[in-house]
Amino acid sequence: MATSLGSNTYNRQNWEDADFPILCQTCLGENPYIRMTKEKYGKECKICARPFTVFRWCPGTRMRFKKTEVCQTCSKMKNVCQTCLLDLEFGLPIQVRDTGLSVKDEVPKSDVNKEYYTQNMEREIANTDGTRPVGQLGKAPSSSDMLLKLARTTPYYKRNRPHICSFWVKGECKRGEECPYRHEKPTDPDDPLADQNIKDRYYGINDPVADKLLKRASTMPRLDPPDDKSITTLYIGGLGDTVTDGDLKSHFYQFGEIRTITIVQRQQCAFIQFATRQSAEMAAEKSFNKLIINGRRLTVKWGRSQAARGKEGIKDGISEMGTRLDPVPGLPGALPPPPALDEEAPANYFNLDPITSPAVMNIALPPPPGINPPPPGFGPPMFHPMSHMAPPMPPPMSMRPPGQIHYPSQDPQRMGAHAAHGSRQGE
Repeated sequence: MATSLGSNTYNRQNWEDADFPILCQTCLGENPYIRMTKEKYGKECKICARPFTVFRWCPGTRMRFKKTEVCQTCSKMKNVCQTCLLDLEFGLPIQVRDTGLSVKDEVPKSDVNKEYYTQNMEREIANTDGTRPVGQLGKAPSSSDMLLKLARTTPYYKRNRPHICSFWVKGECKRGEECPYRHEKPTDPDDPLADQNIKDRYYGINDPVADKLLKRASTMPRLDPPDDKSITTLYIGGLGDTVTDGDLKSHFYQFGEIRTITIVQRQQCAFIQFATRQSAEMAAEKSFNKLIINGRRLTVKWGRSQAARGKEGIKDGISEMGTRLDPVPGLPGALPPPPALDEEAPANYFNLDPITSPAVMNIALPPPPGINPPPPGFGPPMFHPMSHMAPPMPPPMSMRPPGQIHYPSQDPQRMGAHAAHGSRQGE
């Protein structure tokens, strides 16, 4: 039975009448010129079951029509979109956001308690400007490092695509390209992401998408303490111009006594040295991927000892402060490492072929015509001494028997020897 427009019942007063929906940028679409249909009290909210104003629109070309699913009161209580039920600030499911902000859901699920809770929340919303969330969410911290890492920064318009055509899956679709649905292979029906309940998503329980994101967050890298127990210094990066030493001291003094705080303004970083190693480890554990000061997410790393700093001050073109260094033009490249030398192998200084016989390599050229070969023991040998074909070498001068010493100038076969001998006899 329809209710008359003039009736002023209690339930009629709680019905919602809105002029514009609360939507995220993805659901609104990329088209700046959009037309919506507005149906006053068209559907009941899927959370509180009260009638509300339904908006319906098409977010873009070849996209499916979308409509609001929950009322604006339920949307404001959780700070979510009326259509996709994702957080308006981070674009994440409610379960992930509440876990990151350590917020406990207190929305009742029974009809009577839900109605009473909704009335109190509407009264609280009416006393605010509507730009900030209310309830436990309004008292929670503004952000966390996990949410900043998982947050979606750009719209995901692919989420607005049409559903898969069931007739095409069975091979019975006759529309062809005019079919408004997608002609694609459906996903695995056993996939947990294919089974989602809007109430579970709103209350933050049994959400498969949230479980997937939380598992991804649990595998994020950790900051392990160095093996050198003398290191008690933490590196803080990304300070900017708004973070001062007083801000750093007010955050890190809770972990233990601070010895020094050194800020390098040019590199926008700071070095905090603690008095004990235990205080430094506690500060690194509590601040890694969680440190946000003055709205800026800061990087926390362990400092390095002086010996390691001298060896690894500049590595792969990155300086100690984390800034990338430009290569100097005109400098030669790095030399390749020398090959490993075998201690037993002989040194080959002239790059000779090792398979070549040394007897062949040491063969001397024959003398030119008209010149007699040198006497034995003088001049280069014709064969290698170790060869079996080579004649025996004469003994050295110190081991020869006493007698007349033979000089090359006394060789009778030497050129000019007869002439010189005759001239001496004439004298």
